[in-house]
Amino acid sequence: MGSTPIQLTKIKLGKLQIIRRRLLQRYEYQPFLSCLAGLYGCQWRRYQRTRILPGEFCCSKFELFCFGILVATFGLAFVLLYFWGEAKNDYNDFDWNFYSGKWIPWSVVVLGVTATFFTYIAILLVLAICLLSEGQRLHLFWGHKIGIVVVLGVTAVAIGFLYNQWHEEWNAFTLSFQVTAPYLHIGAVAAMTVLAWPVGQHFARVNRKVPRAFIVSVYFAVLLFLYLVPLGMYSPCIKEKGTLGPKPAVIGHRGAPMLAPENTLMSFEKTIEHGADGLETDVTISWDGVPFLMHDQTLRRTTNIEEVFPSNKTLNAASFIWDELAELNAGKWFLQDNPFRTKHLLSREDKQKASRQTVCKLSELLRLAAAHGKVVIFDLFRPPQKHPHRNTFIHNTLSAIQESGINESLILWLPNAMRSAVQQMMPGLVHIHGGKKPIEELQLDKIDKLNVRYSEISSGEIRMYAASNISTNLYVVSELWLFSLVWCAGAHSVITNAPQQLKELHRPWFLMTPSQYKMMWISSDVVSAALIIMIFIFNWWRENGLSCFPNGRIKSENLIYSKFQTEMNNVWSISGEADHHDDSMLNASPASEAIGLA
Repeated sequence: MGSTPIQLTKIKLGKLQIIRRRLLQRYEYQPFLSCLAGLYGCQWRRYQRTRILPGEFCCSKFELFCFGILVATFGLAFVLLYFWGEAKNDYNDFDWNFYSGKWIPWSVVVLGVTATFFTYIAILLVLAICLLSEGQRLHLFWGHKIGIVVVLGVTAVAIGFLYNQWHEEWNAFTLSFQVTAPYLHIGAVAAMTVLAWPVGQHFARVNRKVPRAFIVSVYFAVLLFLYLVPLGMYSPCIKEKGTLGPKPAVIGHRGAPMLAPENTLMSFEKTIEHGADGLETDVTISWDGVPFLMHDQTLRRTTNIEEVFPSNKTLNAASFIWDELAELNAGKWFLQDNPFRTKHLLSREDKQKASRQTVCKLSELLRLAAAHGKVVIFDLFRPPQKHPHRNTFIHNTLSAIQESGINESLILWLPNAMRSAVQQMMPGLVHIHGGKKPIEELQLDKIDKLNVRYSEISSGEIRMYAASNISTNLYVVSELWLFSLVWCAGAHSVITNAPQQLKELHRPWFLMTPSQYKMMWISSDVVSAALIIMIFIFNWWRENGLSCFPNGRIKSENLIYSKFQTEMNNVWSISGEADHHDDSMLNASPASEAIGLA
């Protein structure tokens, strides 16, 4: 049996589509565009892509919805990445909270996952913007759609978890904008300037007034907000010359825990070696009444208790007598766990010395501080129930201070328990209150120093206390950007994990005068506005022409398709060998649509 005319027509149409694909690949070989469409929508071949025709929107409603989800995911991923980058100051606290017998740097794991998610979403967004700039319709690959949903869900859950479980860190998150906002503003203006190209292109191509007005109103509303947002910015680092206060004193948090095992004699020696102004520690009372240095309730993290006394590894640190504590090694864990990832900074001699460190008495620290004239501040933990020194731990501590021979003025007494009795017993101690308190009550209690977490006090409150001769000590400040901020805010001293870094900083980061900031702000806005206007005018001229240049519209498409049209004419001449019925079928509207340019 012979083939029917309809079957022949379908065969010829299929052949014509193959020829069309080959011709498109021959005359529109665009490796850059193929790479963009391939990575974004898995459309590696030319015939799979579709250009945005004049008057059309960038994509279907569903693809527009997917693009909106992509933008929202990018925003959440950026917030999470920014939050976690800012939280680097407190990574050690985060890892410590999740300690369960083995030190795992969970903070670095979270940072790696967050950075990977953000990079993936950012690449997709850049690809989408580039495709729009090239006039291509968006079609997101289904695998990317699943990936975006996964990233969106994980990011939203992570932000919710961190907000509930680490709420105090969000105060630091908002605090960080006082130094980063001027630079985030410039970055946002630059991003909006880059977006002017696809926005201006679609503005020029859309024929309907409502979509055109919507595109322009949304874009310029956001742009105007960014241009004017510096009017509401505040940063203590923007101040006139000569108004910057003295550099805050630097106090080593448990010594220099990045360079030696925390709360060991070596750690405090490293702190003094790098020129710190004071030493901070944590004091626990042993079962036989000896004050020693230990932060945790148990000895598992910072000693080899599991090797020496495995059956007692979960006991409270205060449950051991001093002779038992003296048997423990307090340095090997530092080399094994590398909590700050700074072990590579230690010399061979320092590593050997660190591996031999033992539990340190309070009296040993005080004698070291007295020899170098360094102030000492410490938290004092009350022994647990049924401890023989539960009610005499204050007396034990004061006796250690007296026996060390240190000048009383070098002791910053932080414990609030029995403060009035301590003031009578040792009137030379300098008393410091933990947390904020009304000025009148501080003066009544004869306290002229505060010890406050850096995120719980504002620069205005620091100035208010300073006006009443009450100084502020902030903890724990280890990152240079944060130290710069509290320096500009007027803090008098800080407790830090990185005394070796803060002592090397001689000028705050981000410090500038108001006139310098205004110049940076206005110049960036002016340059951005000029570029955006030129981009919109150019895209309008390219798509629609200008009244003053009626023949100035670019028609590069004719240059590309002139040879293509010749080849298509040859195709029609070849197909003319078919019978008249087939020719009429080929000339019908479905055939014309089949060979029409995408």
